[in-house]
Amino acid sequence: MNSSFQPDIGVFTVDEAEALAGFYRSNGFATVRGLLDESTIAAIERECVEAQHRVVAGELPSRYGSVVFLDDAAKAQKFGNYVEYVNELAPSVREALADPRLRAVIRALIGETAWLRDGDGFGVVYQDARPGRESGYSRIGWHSDWQSSPSLDIWPSTAFTIHIDATSPANGFLRVVPGSHLWSTPAPFHNINDVPVPDTAVPARGWTDEPPPFAMPLGFDKVPGEIGVYLERGDVLLHDGYLWHSAARATDDDTSRRHVRGGFFAGARPAVGAADEFVKNAAR
Repeated sequence: MNSSFQPDIGVFTVDEAEALAGFYRSNGFATVRGLLDESTIAAIERECVEAQHRVVAGELPSRYGSVVFLDDAAKAQKFGNYVEYVNELAPSVREALADPRLRAVIRALIGETAWLRDGDGFGVVYQDARPGRESGYSRIGWHSDWQSSPSLDIWPSTAFTIHIDATSPANGFLRVVPGSHLWSTPAPFHNINDVPVPDTAVPARGWTDEPPPFAMPLGFDKVPGEIGVYLERGDVLLHDGYLWHSAARATDDDTSRRHVRGGFFAGARPAVGAADEFVKNAAR
């Protein structure tokens, strides 16, 4: 075996905050392992699945179960891939995200002004990204998160993903381009889904003014330098809002890939009542 092989590249404990921050700043992502114990992740799973069932049963307002993220919205009534604002329904999610150790890591990554986007923009989302014929989700193509709201001044940010299921080629995994958060990525003025991009969109953003060395694919093509990131149950993945990433489709339709996701931001909070901006599938 090649001794340089690192199956857990970018994985840190919450006590390794300095090393985590250094890796994150260079690569645009890092994984916190061991922050959530099994009882906590089991509570998150239980409460999120219950909320999912209530969305499908029509017991909750439409606020919690829109179809904006789905590839096939017609399947939403049979199977709920998403529960939006799950932070309002699952106390265990709120408690996990309020952990002072996690908050300290977030502040180290994007600044002392970091705030959780939990009351607008879909809030914190539970995603059941399982494959199979009943699912309205398949995969997500290349994008950076900031492209979804290129007019808002909420950036920079770090997205978080709390993994209920471990990931693998069988159930799908994240593809990332390490270091791409340092490029000044253009807003998606050409969109594969012909979704309108606001005239007010900032032309490009990133941690530097350096343009990308190649164009971002409008789909799922291989990108030079990309790697797969695999997570274990209970892992908390952090990735930069400017990082290029996509999701690989599962190879086994009988698997499950569930997680809770959202974002911490360090820019200006949107005014109460301000219209949300969401450029769907910014670069699928």
